[in-house]
Order: sequence, then structure tokens, then C-alpha cells
Amino acid sequence: MSTQFTGPRSVEWKETYIHILNQQKLPGVTEYLELTTKEDVFDAIVTLKVRGAPAIGITAAFGLALAAKDIEAADVSEFREKLAPIKDYLSSSRPTAVNLFWALERLSCSIQYATSVNEAKTNLVHEAIQIQVEDEEMCRMIGQNALQLFKKGDQIMTICNAGSIATSRYGTALAPFYLAKQKDLGLHIYACETRPVLQGSRLTAWELMQGGIDVTLITDSMAAHTMKEKHISAVIVGADRIATNGDTANKIGTYGLAILAQAFQIPFFVAAPLSTFDLQVESGDDIPIEERDPEEVRQISGVRTAPADVHVFNPAFDITPHSLISGIITEKGILTGSYTEEIEQLFAESHVN
Repeated sequence: MSTQFTGPRSVEWKETYIHILNQQKLPGVTEYLELTTKEDVFDAIVTLKVRGAPAIGITAAFGLALAAKDIEAADVSEFREKLAPIKDYLSSSRPTAVNLFWALERLSCSIQYATSVNEAKTNLVHEAIQIQVEDEEMCRMIGQNALQLFKKGDQIMTICNAGSIATSRYGTALAPFYLAKQKDLGLHIYACETRPVLQGSRLTAWELMQGGIDVTLITDSMAAHTMKEKHISAVIVGADRIATNGDTANKIGTYGLAILAQAFQIPFFVAAPLSTFDLQVESGDDIPIEERDPEEVRQISGVRTAPADVHVFNPAFDITPHSLISGIITEKGILTGSYTEEIEQLFAESHVN
């Protein structure tokens, strides 16, 4: 029985650059890139070379620390003034995943009491590294908490990619599968392909196979039939932002899976760290939904599959109402009841702002 994590890493800090797995090229090419400027980091986030809410936050944090190294300032006050527009620039890369803003704000707070420019630069690097270290442990705990919900032989469905390449390590929704592999529990995963850019087929299927985990790929439109015919035990997904009432923003198609799960009386779980909760947002109605390039729908990997001038609606995310969610799995435990009260209590106990 293996106890070694075998999944791939997506982001690593290398002092003078950020080393990332180029998720645009998977599964055909396993390519790693060196990001050396804030523009490189911005582009990597916007173009989905790096993706997944925690991984985006980690990359942006490293990006801010990296860009800060080149700031010349007479004192720490001037340094903070020059850092602010860089933070704003990186914050504008994607609008929905709250981890992006959380990580950048945390770095800003880390230099609040710095007394010199060098101290401020050092603090930024240390804080970014700490975010990544904490994320790995959070994901492991999410996996442990989620694993108690499943039994040997369960058939479980997921969408998009909430795995090790979307986080520091282990993932959120995929974390229990890695731990189940270590314990020889024999879980079987059905991964929805996740149109339009195929994070399920390109990334989740590839990642789980790299880890030796039993996975079957289906198209998004096969979900209902698969739930019925393959006796799906549960659905588990990640999240890009969770409102204080438990409404959850995740990759487009998640809402449909939640409706199907309710119809088949299958538990529907969301797995996410506390950093994905947005205490400033009361409900899903207040979460901005990113709309992306129509060409993502008109073509696949550069091959046109639709008329060039057809109108396209391409939201990247949808909102799953809290009423459809059986439980929200965090590093601190599983929320299952009145989400508004439970989330408030969870953050009060954890002292997380």
C-alpha cells in the first residue's frame, strides 16, 4: 500500500522565476514554463496556463513577490506605493476566483509593519511560500474529511479539475481520491469532459491517470444516463467562490450536475478551503460571472466546430444554490446544515478574515 503522493505539481517558486505546468498543452504535451515578469504571470492566469482557484492565488502571490524584487524605492512607504498598482494589475486577471484577491491582499498585509524595503521584499516572498505550504496541508485535510463520506467501491462523479494541478498538491474535490488510492479503497471516478475548454478530459483524466487512479471519461451530456446506469454514489466538485449563504460558483456545468444529483437522490458535495469563502458576498446573485472569448466555443484546439460568425454565450462559471448542496467540505470539517450560521461560526472559530 503506497503512502507516497504521485500526482503532478503545477506551481513552484524558483527565486528568480515561477515554474508552472502549462495546462494549455495537456494532455498532449507536458510543458513547463518560466514566468519572470508580472506580465508573464498575468498572461498565464488569463490564458489558463495556470488555473484552479488555489493555484491562481498561489501564482499571483509569487508574481507579486517576484515583481516586487525589481522595485527601487527610497523607503518602505514609497515601496508600498509602487507595489499597489502591481497588485491591482494582477487582481484584474480574472474576476470570479476569490483566492486570487485573498492571496494578493494577504501579501499586502504582510508588509504592513516592515521597516525597510529589503524587509518588505523578504516578507512578500516568505508569505507567498507560506500560502503554498498552507494550501498543501489544507488540501490534505479536505481529502481526509471527504474520505469519510465514501466507502470502498463507490462510483463518484466530478466536473472540471479540482486536483493537484489546480492547487498546491492533492487538490480539493480530487484530494480524497489520492488518499483513497493510498488506502486501497478502490473508488472509481467518472470525469465529465467539461466543455468548452475540456478541463475534465484534458486535465482531470490525465492527472488521475498519472496518479494511478481509476477514472472513466464521459461527455457532459452523458451525466444523467451515467448516474442511472453506473449507480453513481455521489458527486463532488470544487469551488471558485462560496457566498456566506453557501451558494457556490464553480465551472460551468456544475449547476446542472447538482440538479441531476437531486433528481437521482445522490449526495452533491463541494470541496473547498476557507480561502474560497467570500464573507463580503451574501449570495450567489452577487458573484460576478466571467464571460470568456466566444472562440472557446466555436472551436476546439484551433479546429473550427461551429460557424465563424455564430452568436455565442460563454460564461465560465455558474452558481449552484446552497439548497442543492449536501455538504461543503473544508479543511476544518464538513458543513451540512444551515450554511449561513455554520459558515459564520466556522470563521469565528478559525479567526479567518
